[in-house]
Amino acid sequence: MFSKTTNHDTNFDTRKFPSTADRDATIREILFAVYEALEEKGYNPVSQIVGYILSEDPTYITSHRNARGLISKLDRDEILDALSRYYFSDIAKK
Repeated sequence: MFSKTTNHDTNFDTRKFPSTADRDATIREILFAVYEALEEKGYNPVSQIVGYILSEDPTYITSHRNARGLISKLDRDEILDALSRYYFSDIAKK
């Protein structure tokens, strides 16, 4: 005979999901911190970040100032989405 167990979540508190603007601000802060860390170590930050986005290989990002740990908090698709919306925001306003 099988017994049925249930694990219902009885917490019905409203969850707040970050807005796109909040998430973009977080992505921006992380990318600037990573950029600065790469620059301090003598790397070409744009080239290294692009390499990371294309390959998702964390070795493109230095561990200096926890840059690798910071960028690993972001999904590659989130980065591309935020950068694309930022880049095309002027076009969308026209």
